[in-house]
Amino acid sequence: MSLRHEFVLRALVPGVNFSDLCRQFNISRKTGYKWVQRYNDGGVRGLDDHTNGPSLKHPIRASAGVAIEVLGIRQAHPTWGARKIKAVLERRVDGPDVPSVSTINRILVRAGCVKPRIKRRRKTSPAKKPTLVAARNNQLWTIDFKGWWRTGEGAKVEPLTIRDAHSRYMLAVRILPSISTEDVQPVFQELFEKFGMPEAILSDNGAPFASRGQSGLTRLSAWWLALGIQVLRSRPGCPQDNGGHERMHRDIKAELQNHPSWDLAQQQAACDLWRNEFNNYRPHEALGQATPGSVYKRSPRVYPGEAPQPEYPKGFETRRVQKPGTVRYAGYQRHVSAALAGWDVGIEPRDGPNFRVWFAGICLGVGHLPWEAPLRPPGADVPVL
Repeated sequence: MSLRHEFVLRALVPGVNFSDLCRQFNISRKTGYKWVQRYNDGGVRGLDDHTNGPSLKHPIRASAGVAIEVLGIRQAHPTWGARKIKAVLERRVDGPDVPSVSTINRILVRAGCVKPRIKRRRKTSPAKKPTLVAARNNQLWTIDFKGWWRTGEGAKVEPLTIRDAHSRYMLAVRILPSISTEDVQPVFQELFEKFGMPEAILSDNGAPFASRGQSGLTRLSAWWLALGIQVLRSRPGCPQDNGGHERMHRDIKAELQNHPSWDLAQQQAACDLWRNEFNNYRPHEALGQATPGSVYKRSPRVYPGEAPQPEYPKGFETRRVQKPGTVRYAGYQRHVSAALAGWDVGIEPRDGPNFRVWFAGICLGVGHLPWEAPLRPPGADVPVL
């Protein structure tokens, strides 16, 4: 300010060389004329700094209190964007005082909470993913194991996550001793009793959901099929087929994995708190900023308690799969699937010596008498029973 005062006092001296004076103060002639004009209009106060930002009454200006609310929500939930924050502010702040999405985003940018995105050019066009759109609750559940991390004391954490695709409702975030069927199946039994059964379940191709065998069945997925639940799998190496679930895992990484608890008991408690907040507090853009808990309803499909043996159409011959995974047919005993031990399969006689083997509506393969070779893949043209 003292430099401005000195410049103006010297500029008002009669006969001064204005251009030389501006060079001495290292300013442009335009700036020099502006300072002189401000002094003429407002005196010494006219030389004060003038802000070009919005006034307090400007519609895009947020009060300090609202800005603190925005940054507080963002600090508690680092993965939330401006739309989610706005939805939460609408519950706390009077309507006229709630800033717009662009204003909230501007607050986050100025506070250094938003990092610029790096644009990556695709080398090849993405492959088409399967059409798996859930139009109603419990039409499709998506499942996966979140990538593991360790607690403060070094215990491994790899929670099983189960989600309703339509409502985005988190049914479970459960830390298990292992990923074996013995540990995973009781979780589904509990969920089926509490929420009913879905129409279909989508998983990746890893254990215990799928195997590398011809049918891809495991003891867990065979149990689902026996209960009348359709089994769907994403394409190998294509996590985008279950994109909503993978996006949710990013939130778990940011809010749970990056802040691990000391032991497994504390970590499970943190998972339960996170699940409750995700379902009942966190607004979801795809739901019109409603919460998953306000959208989800229990399935009308009641869990029977024990899966019945599959039934097959008239003309099929039923065989019980033995413990090694073999069945006997037409005097021959051949391997079908170890995952189906204890379950009944249906054998459909075809033209001449040909036959097909089915389990719960899924064709396991095609055989030929005498049955001396393994079953051949059924082909894409075989319908589901």
